[in-house]
Amino acid sequence: MSTVVAMTQAMAARVRGFLDALDDGQRGQATADFGAPDHRQWTYLPGERPGLVLAEMTVEQRESVLSILDVACGAAGAMTARAVIDLDLIRRRLDGEPGADDDRYWVRVLGDPRAAGPWAWRLNGHHLAIHVTVVGDEIATTPQFFGAEPATVGDGPHRGLRTLPGEEELARAVLARLDPPQRAVAITSDVAPDDILTRHDPIADPTAVPAGVRWAQLTASQQAVLGRLIRLYFDRAPAAVADAAWEAAVAADLDTVTFAWAGPVERGSGHYYAVRGPTFLLEYDNTQDDANHIHSVWRDLRRDWGEDLLAAHYNAHHP
Repeated sequence: MSTVVAMTQAMAARVRGFLDALDDGQRGQATADFGAPDHRQWTYLPGERPGLVLAEMTVEQRESVLSILDVACGAAGAMTARAVIDLDLIRRRLDGEPGADDDRYWVRVLGDPRAAGPWAWRLNGHHLAIHVTVVGDEIATTPQFFGAEPATVGDGPHRGLRTLPGEEELARAVLARLDPPQRAVAITSDVAPDDILTRHDPIADPTAVPAGVRWAQLTASQQAVLGRLIRLYFDRAPAAVADAAWEAAVAADLDTVTFAWAGPVERGSGHYYAVRGPTFLLEYDNTQDDANHIHSVWRDLRRDWGEDLLAAHYNAHHP
């Protein structure tokens, strides 16, 4: 049995176990048809979502959700996703918000993980959007959004905590290694946009983001650091999915991958970057709240929402 097949089967088993542990009312909130009209609607902003919220689950049900997350994101991605959820609690406690101890993240299962057809699982809330689509024994894990507010906790017992440090530090390492002519190409604007440019669009448009310096223009050592930055995003998914995403990027020609930076390079200033290639798009923005508020996203241009998997499935079953 392949790693991907084992992973999809394990996730399906955990999702089935989660659904079986719900009462009828909860199950009605947590489930929807795979073809629901709002299937591809998502956001990373505060507010309610379709689905069943963690705050209204028992401890056992909540742990069941997190166990699904462990499979859906792999070890590194699940650890970061859990950290995003914890950070939202820290933020709301510092702000003195009502219900600051309630986890405001919604779970939704679209389709039937017991049947042969496609199905999906998602966990959505403020600054976290995990979307997993399963088609047969194949899996897609994007769009995937991780955010951090604050990027660095300034007060309280968690002072100094950084939830997404690598996303900034590796990009700065790429920028620091560029020579002046390369940097002149990579820095596309002195002013960073106020958010990621693709926002929460159902379909990401790679032409909406700046291009910057090309992989082919970089030295081997510069390419190595940029590759580490790309893998940081890919590795938010299970290892088999991350490896496949990297192999697809290599096969599509890494020489066409670009890195663009917008905004000042000084720390503490609002900044943005984008990495894009034929198969993927990464965006990062840290401009809000005096540059202490991160938005970051990975879009797979082939298989957001399992698009390529679904096309192959429908062609095979509904020619």
